[in-house]
Amino acid sequence: MSQQLINHSPDLQRLWEEGLEIEVRGAYLLMHHIPYLNSSSEIKYGVLVSTLTLAGDRTCTPDNHIAYFIGTAPCRKDGQEMTSIINSSSTYKLTDTIEANHLLSSKPATGYKDYFEKMTTYANIISTPAKSIDSSVTEKTFRVIEPDTSESVFNYFDTNSVRGKIDAISFKLSTLKVAIIGLGGTGSYILDLVAKTPVQEIHLYDGDVFAQHNAFRAPGAPTVENLRDRIKKTEYFQKIYSNMHRYIIPHGSYIDDTNLEELSDMNFVFISLDRGSSKKLIVDFLEEKNIPFIDVGMGVHRVEDELLGVLRITSSTEKKRNHLKKRVTFTEGVENEYGSNIQIADLNALNATLAVIKWKKLFGFYQDFENENNTTYTINVNMLLSEDHEA
Repeated sequence: MSQQLINHSPDLQRLWEEGLEIEVRGAYLLMHHIPYLNSSSEIKYGVLVSTLTLAGDRTCTPDNHIAYFIGTAPCRKDGQEMTSIINSSSTYKLTDTIEANHLLSSKPATGYKDYFEKMTTYANIISTPAKSIDSSVTEKTFRVIEPDTSESVFNYFDTNSVRGKIDAISFKLSTLKVAIIGLGGTGSYILDLVAKTPVQEIHLYDGDVFAQHNAFRAPGAPTVENLRDRIKKTEYFQKIYSNMHRYIIPHGSYIDDTNLEELSDMNFVFISLDRGSSKKLIVDFLEEKNIPFIDVGMGVHRVEDELLGVLRITSSTEKKRNHLKKRVTFTEGVENEYGSNIQIADLNALNATLAVIKWKKLFGFYQDFENENNTTYTINVNMLLSEDHEA
């Protein structure tokens, strides 16, 4: 991906051809071996870092003028720090492998037209004092930076996390293998959200075909041809979300005694199905294996010509499990309007969103002061209730 991006981006290609040591790591551009003076007027070498604004496999005009620097503070010939471009100095953990020391700011009146202009402008400012002492120093080494061969879980860089400067936070989810059991309305929205995170693998379990009524409860808009195909839900959703996330594994079957053991490999499980006996089998197994999980539920009823109902999100972790069986029903076929009403994709999406927010809290993505393990949202009184807190 890194080499492909350089090949398709004239500004990066020009940096490469002129002998600058560039590297694309995630959605960041690094330029190595930038000579500079430290406060003792010694020549040192640092690394310039910039976020990348991308359109698929090529760069766009930079969306900001700031850059980062890895090294001690670059100084002028008199030993004073370059306060004209050093905005602040601290530890900037940009990703799990990029930690910068200084935030730089040098803004041209019309901005930077491309990354060649941006990176060479900063490099020239930083390196000029060092070059004035020793004319042989240069940032143009023509050294080849070996591309990072570790494969991203995404087919393209996650520039959204970079723009929000939350790469390092998103990394907390990157080692997880997650299973989603049940790809109905709520389960499919859970997949929609989880597929946008850097989890290692996403395993899908459902034995149903993707039917026409599913189209009105699922994210996106399937074609008529999609519906005529009557393929398994797992296959349908795997095909869509593999456009983005590489490691989505479909299992076109329900969970039962024959495949229950497969869940042993998971770090987290979302349960989104209404078969009581299957759910009990899964819950008992996950608790026995001490695997954290979230079960979601929804009850919608018709009162005259309006609907009312409650959404439920119940988590179970090693810190608290004794609440679950009073919150989750294991009876079969609970009757309510949800089974027949098709205009409630919004409730599916909300139920899934609350479940994924809780999952992210459990893994330190979001701050969690409440530590609730059961949340309900009651539609007609617009009430969000948190219960079953950790002791």
